Amino acid sequence: QPLPDAIPLLADKAAQVQPLFVSVDPRRDTPKQLNAYAANFTPRLTALTGAPEELRKVERAYRIYVGKVPESGGDDYLLDHSAAVYLMGRDGRYLTQFPSGLSAKAMAASVERYL
Repeated sequence: QPLPDAIPLLADKAAQVQPLFVSVDPRRDTPKQLNAYAANFTPRLTALTGAPEELRKVERAYRIYVGKVPESGGDDYLLDHSAAVYLMGRDGRYLTQFPSGLSAKAMAASVERYL
């Protein structure tokens, strides 16, 4: 995703943007694991998880597909899921969604229009 690369392009306006990542696998994504994952992108990325029923509400609200794919043998599985980057306003309302493959420069320009 170009979001970590787009943040620095916002220069002094970057502080107005709080990037969030929401897990779709609370069984395996512990807060410790999510913090380590988020650190790979930008120190400003906050990773969130929650109870399965709460995450299902988020998935429905944002129209995120999640499907469990069992692996052969044992209890191991993969999660097939859609991925999206949303821009939300300060009031928590949806502003726009960024298409897959969008460049960091185009994303930064789009975000800047809302700041």
